[in-house]
Amino acid sequence: MNKAVFLDRDGVLNKKLENDYVKSVFEFEILKGVRETLQQLKKLGYVLIVITNQQGIGKGIMSEKDLESIHNYMLKELPEIDDIFYCPHLNGTCDCRKPENKMLLDAKEKWNIDFSKSWMIGDSESDITCGKSVGCKTVLICNDLQHDEFTCKNLDDCLKVIR
Repeated sequence: MNKAVFLDRDGVLNKKLENDYVKSVFEFEILKGVRETLQQLKKLGYVLIVITNQQGIGKGIMSEKDLESIHNYMLKELPEIDDIFYCPHLNGTCDCRKPENKMLLDAKEKWNIDFSKSWMIGDSESDITCGKSVGCKTVLICNDLQHDEFTCKNLDDCLKVIR
């Protein structure tokens, strides 16, 4: 079985737009040090999977084609990422939107993942709840909150915890 690091997208890999959605490649800004950290996680033998809520699609703010363009760009710039699972639905309308865990269960099936050897890294409690619900260790990226497992300021700090 494989071990994985599940990564939320906005606020973990790329700059999160306050009160808005990343709707195009031009708004997608990779955070400093992300690529190098992903390279180190790959060297440690992790499958890297993005798990992201994208309700901008459900709200009609962007299309699936827009999201596909953003993700194609992200994969080009961050080729260490092995896969992306996303939920396009509105809150309360599905079983895949975090904190629900369908995206993680789908990833487990596709990639033969052992959750007990895996991590979920996110910047919201819904990310943490999702990871914990399947038995992953979790890291909250945050500057001012404390979390009962691990709290880091950025993805690079998470690497120190995972090692």
